[in-house]
Amino acid sequence: MLKVQNGLTAEQKQLLSESAQGWVQELMAAFADKVPGLLEARSLRQQAFDQGQLPDFLPETQAVRDGDWQIRGIPADLTDRRVEITGPTERKMVINALNAGTKVFMADFEDSLSPTWQAVMQGQVNLRDAVDRTITYTDPKSGKYYSLTDEPAVLICRVRGLHLPEKHVTFNGRVVPGCLWDFALYFFHNHKRLLENGSGPYFYLPKLQSHLEARFWSQVFCFTEDRFGLPRGTIKATVLIETLPAVFEMDEILFELKDHIVALNCGRWDYIFSYIKTLGNHPDRVLPDRQVVTMDQPFLNAYSRLLIRTCHKRGALAMGGMAAFIPAKEAERNQWVLNKVRQDKELEARNGHDGTWIAHPGLADTALSVFDEALGDSPNQLAVTREGDAPITAAELLAPCEGERTEAGMRTNIRVALQYIEAWIDGNGCVPIYGLMEDAATAEICRASIWQWLRHGKTLAGGQKVTAELFTRFLTEEMAQVREELGADRFDNGRFREAAELLTRITVSDRFVPFLTEPGYTLID
Repeated sequence: MLKVQNGLTAEQKQLLSESAQGWVQELMAAFADKVPGLLEARSLRQQAFDQGQLPDFLPETQAVRDGDWQIRGIPADLTDRRVEITGPTERKMVINALNAGTKVFMADFEDSLSPTWQAVMQGQVNLRDAVDRTITYTDPKSGKYYSLTDEPAVLICRVRGLHLPEKHVTFNGRVVPGCLWDFALYFFHNHKRLLENGSGPYFYLPKLQSHLEARFWSQVFCFTEDRFGLPRGTIKATVLIETLPAVFEMDEILFELKDHIVALNCGRWDYIFSYIKTLGNHPDRVLPDRQVVTMDQPFLNAYSRLLIRTCHKRGALAMGGMAAFIPAKEAERNQWVLNKVRQDKELEARNGHDGTWIAHPGLADTALSVFDEALGDSPNQLAVTREGDAPITAAELLAPCEGERTEAGMRTNIRVALQYIEAWIDGNGCVPIYGLMEDAATAEICRASIWQWLRHGKTLAGGQKVTAELFTRFLTEEMAQVREELGADRFDNGRFREAAELLTRITVSDRFVPFLTEPGYTLID
C-alpha cells in the first residue's frame, strides 16, 4: 500500500490520482526491493577498493567488449544534441531553459535540486505543464511574464540516483526509492503527450556504478513499456559516466541498455569526486587543489577519449561535460569567462564529443558556435571513431594527478562547501557562488578533497599538515569571511551553523560518507 506522509496542494493532488497511484504501486512492487541489493553491492565493492584493490576492466565481460553489436538507435529529435542546458525543475528556470536556444534541456531532480517535498512535487507539475506547452510564470516582484517559445528545447528528465530515498512516501511500510518515484510520475503523466509531440519519454540516469545497475534500469524500462503497450525502445536514456567504477564498464552499460540507451555523458565533476571516494584509502592517488584538476589532466583526458571511442563504436552519442560559469556584468571579466568556456568546449569538440553542457543561458551562443564549427553540416560526430588511438589502459584512467595542495585551495573548498550545504538544506540546490553555478557535485569534491588530505596527513604547500584541528580553525575563520561577504543579516538568519556541523561531521569522519546529500536529507522538509 502506498502512503504519502506530507500534504499536497490541489494542483499536486492531480498527480496522484487513483490511476497514478496504482501505477506507482505496480512499479514499486516490481522493483523497489531490488535497490537495497544494488547499494549493498556498491558497498562491498568499495570495501575491496579500501583494502587496496584498484578498479579494472572486468574479465568476465570481455566477450561483451569484444563483441560486434550496436545500440537499437537514436530518435530523430536526439540526433543533434550539440548544446544542452541543465537546471532544476523550478518553474521560471524550466521556461528559461527551454527557451535558451539549446538543443536539449535536462530538467534535474538530482544534483541541482534540493529534494524538499514541495520542490519534488511542484517540479513534476512544472514538467507536466511544460510538456503540455501550457507552462507560464509571472514574477511576483517584477511582474515579468514568462512563457514558452514556439520551438522549445527537447526535454530530458534526470531522476535521482539509486542512493536517494523519497522519505515522504512509503510502500508497504518501507520508504520508496527516489529514482523510481521520479521516473514513475514523469513517465505516467507525460509519455502520451511527448509521443504526440514527436518526442518521447527521455531520461538521464545518474551515478551508475556498474552494468548490473544498468540492467536494473533496462528491466524497469521494459516493464513500463509492456505495461503501457509501447514498442520496445520507446523509452530512451542517457547514462552519466560520473563514477570511477563505471568508466571500466561503459561497453557493458551500453550493452545492458542497448534497446533504450542513446548516449553516455562525461559527468566530470562527480567523476572527480568519485575518483577521490573510490581511491580514498590509496595514499598515492591523493588529488591536489580542485582548481588544478582540469580536463587536460591525463586521467581525465583519457576518460573523455575512451568514452567517445566506446560510444561511437556502438552507435551512441558521447556527450561532454559542464561549463558551470555564470556570465559576468563587467565586460572584461565576462570576456574572460567566455574565453574559458570556449577553450573548454574546443577541447571537447576536438576530442570528438557530440555535444556539451552549460548551466546558464548566457553561455549558449559561445558553446553553440564551437560545436557549429566542429560539426559543420553534421548533427553529431559519430563518424569520429578514435580507432587509431592506442588502447586506453586502467593505469591511464587511474593515473595520479600532479599539482599542489595549498592553504588557499583548502580555504576555498571550505567556503564553497559551507555555502552550498547551507543553501541545500534550506531548499536550494542550484547556487551561484564566486561566478560559478554550483550543484552538489562541487560541494562533494570540496569536502572529499579535505577528507583525503586529512586521511593521509598531507602537507600544504606552505608547510602546514592537514589535521582535524587545522580544518576546525580554517572553518571558523572562513565562516567569519562568509558572514562578511554576505552580510550579518543573511548569515545570522541562515542555516550556516547547521551547515558547518554537517560539513565537519562528514569531513573529519574516519569513514568516508558516500554522499553528503544522505545526512543532509535529514535536515530538509
